[in-house]
Amino acid sequence: MNRLLVASLLVLLAGPAFAADRLPVIASFSILGDMVGRVGGDRVAVTTLVGPDGDAHVYEPTPDDVKAVAAAKLLVVNGLGFEGWMDRLAEASGYAGPVTVASQGIAAREMAEEDEGEHAEADHADHDHHGTDPHAWQDVANAVTYVKNIAAGLDAADPEGKAIYDANAAAYVAELEALDAEVRAAMAALPTERRKIITSHDAFGYFGAAYGLTLLAPEGVSTESEASAADVARIIRQIRDDAIPAIFVENIKDRRLVDQIAAETQAVVGGELYTDALSAKDGPAPTYVEMIRHNIRTLTEALASKR
Repeated sequence: MNRLLVASLLVLLAGPAFAADRLPVIASFSILGDMVGRVGGDRVAVTTLVGPDGDAHVYEPTPDDVKAVAAAKLLVVNGLGFEGWMDRLAEASGYAGPVTVASQGIAAREMAEEDEGEHAEADHADHDHHGTDPHAWQDVANAVTYVKNIAAGLDAADPEGKAIYDANAAAYVAELEALDAEVRAAMAALPTERRKIITSHDAFGYFGAAYGLTLLAPEGVSTESEASAADVARIIRQIRDDAIPAIFVENIKDRRLVDQIAAETQAVVGGELYTDALSAKDGPAPTYVEMIRHNIRTLTEALASKR
C-alpha cells in the first residue's frame, strides 16, 4: 500500500482518539470559555454553556447542557452569584466533580446602597447577587486572577498537563498585564470631566473603579430586572446635571431604553460595548482580549469627541 495512503489512514484513525483524550471542561459563559481555551490549549475540550452574545443572567439550561455537564471532568464558573442557575444544573446532571470558581480571591465589589434604591432591592429578591457585583472580569487585573485560578483547576484535574497549563497561563498573564497598562493609558488620556457614561445595565463597576470612569445604569446589576420610571427619570436628571457626554448600548441588551434616554437628553449614543458575553467569531470581540480592546476603543472615541 502507498506510504502516503497509510500515513493518511493513521492520521484519520488517530484523530478521534486524540479528541477523546482531551479533558472535557465546562465553562459557564463565553468569556470563561475563551480563558479556559487559552490556558488549556489542545489538552482540553471546552464546552461553553452560554455562548456568544448570550445573557447568563437569564439563561435557561437545556437537556444538552445536562448531558455535557454530566460528562465533564471540570466545571469552571465565575462565582459571585453570576450563574444563579448553575447549582440546579449540576444537581440535575449528577455532577460531583471539581468546580473552579474563577473569581476566587478577588475583592468583590458591593453595590453602593445609594446606587441601588427600590429597583435594586426588588432585583436582589429574584437573584443570587445579594448586593455583590459579579462582573469582576471587567477589571483586567482581575482577569489575571481568573487565569491563575483556571490554571490551578486544570493542573489538579489533569496533573500530566501541568507544565503545559502553567506555561500557557504565564504567557496569557503577560498579555493581560500589558493589556491592563494599555487600558490605563487610554483612559488617562481623556479629560477627567469627560470620563462619564451611561450603560444599559450596571456591568462596568469594576472597570470604572479600576480605570477612573464614572458610570450610571438605568438597570441594576442583573439584566433580568427592568428599569422603573423613577430610575429612568433619575438617570435623565443626572445626565443633564453632570453633562454626561455619552450613552452606550450593550451586546446582550435591547437598545430601545438607551435610545429613549438619548432622545430626551441629547447625549450621544457612543456605540456597542461587550459586557457579559463575547461576540461571534466574525464579530469585533471574539476573545476576552479583543473584547477589552473593542470596549476601550469605543469608549475613548466617543468620550474624546465633542460633537
